[in-house]
Amino acid sequence: MQRSYWPTTEWQAADPSILNMDAKKLAELEPILKSAYSNINGIVVVRNRRIAYENYYNGYRLDDTHHVASVTKSIVSALIGIAIEASYIKNVDQHVLDFFPEYVPTIADTQKQDITLRHLLTMTAPYPFAEWHEPLDKMCMQQDWVTYILDMLGQQGRIGAFQYSTAGTHLLSAILTRSTGKSAREFANERLFTPIGMKEIPDFEMKAFGFEDLFGKNVRGWVKDPQGNSTGGWGLTLTLRDMARFGLLYLNGGSWDDHPVISKTWIDQSVEMNPNRYGYLWWLRDEDGVFAYLALGDGGNVICCLPEKDLVVAIASDFMVNPRDRWKLIKEHILPAVIV
Repeated sequence: MQRSYWPTTEWQAADPSILNMDAKKLAELEPILKSAYSNINGIVVVRNRRIAYENYYNGYRLDDTHHVASVTKSIVSALIGIAIEASYIKNVDQHVLDFFPEYVPTIADTQKQDITLRHLLTMTAPYPFAEWHEPLDKMCMQQDWVTYILDMLGQQGRIGAFQYSTAGTHLLSAILTRSTGKSAREFANERLFTPIGMKEIPDFEMKAFGFEDLFGKNVRGWVKDPQGNSTGGWGLTLTLRDMARFGLLYLNGGSWDDHPVISKTWIDQSVEMNPNRYGYLWWLRDEDGVFAYLALGDGGNVICCLPEKDLVVAIASDFMVNPRDRWKLIKEHILPAVIV
């Protein structure tokens, strides 16, 4: 097969058998998706840089964009890595407060002063809320989200304990802007999206900051806070094929068509297995001898990379409470289609 091909402008689809995949098993996906995963709007399976399977549901088409929810976090992780490589940021052990010199913590806030970018990237910074009960609605009602998050940061808990936080990833977006002079959206367009053929994300003029504007069907482009910082933990809309492009970039060690976009060292560090099974804003899996790293978003949005199988699975979904586990879908119905 033509190894020099890269899907920068157009994707090539290939017969699954040419990609060493079982066409019959892949064909079994459609009835399974329609019956058990009804909120999935589209799925793309990529092997050896080519599309082995692609389908859309619920009225969605190839060029439609989807709100990928917390998949946005993994995009922000990539941008931090690019910013470090370009010397906008020193390293992951730089203190968060270095980027906000105008913010003066109280004398009692000793823990806050020790929190680094690494803690934000690995979800090991402490916050004053119970695990998985982050008050995002309260943050979104603030005029200044960054100050609100900095006030919360380091309160209660201890540095090093895993605590998932969307607010922390919004700080990373603000840090990108402080460091580069550009919003995460602008920086991504220039340094990440355009180089690999992803669609440029246009500026989305926020009319308000209510639920529908920030999380609902009104979301377009990349949502931003009242100060213009792109939301770090959600709010980005991508086509399904562009989700797959991003996964393929990681699968190829950060290079695209022999051009480095993200440092391979950064990617290796981002997806290195650890006791929390969470890297630099990537979820990690290692089951039955299969290693995978996943960008996961509410409702079942997924970019799943399986390096040993040269496989990327991208899934776009409508939001629903307690969607069926996409990893189970991949493990039980897509991986068995891989022949070698």
